[in-house]
Amino acid sequence: MPVALIWLIAALVLAGAEVLTGDLSLLMLGGAALAAAAADLLFGWPIWADGLMFLIVSVLLLVGVRPAVRRRLTAGAGLPEPVKALEGKSALVLDRVARHEGQVKLDGEVWTARPYSADDVYEPGDHVTVVHIDGATAVVSKIV
Repeated sequence: MPVALIWLIAALVLAGAEVLTGDLSLLMLGGAALAAAAADLLFGWPIWADGLMFLIVSVLLLVGVRPAVRRRLTAGAGLPEPVKALEGKSALVLDRVARHEGQVKLDGEVWTARPYSADDVYEPGDHVTVVHIDGATAVVSKIV
């Protein structure tokens, strides 16, 4: 069996095993095995040179590429939920907002609303700020 085919099989096995781990380490090793296979096909080097190519490319991928890819994949982990992003936004009162009634236009959508303070009443045309979202209801307060 040609040496390049063995490296190619190793690359496929490592890439397939990456699916089980999700750590990106095996994928980097698979890339290094692929580089060793390409080097063997292109240059016909002896097996020890292919092994050296595998070692060098493995270190480069594990140290240089893997951290950047992991940062890129986990960059969005701290983002707020879409509903949380609405808090603090301005809204326009469409229907009178009182203790048990009211609607506001928030981010282009109509939301059921209630005032933050139970005694407050907001009339149509007033601009309010969303204090928080309670289920499907925007809890609002007057902009000062």
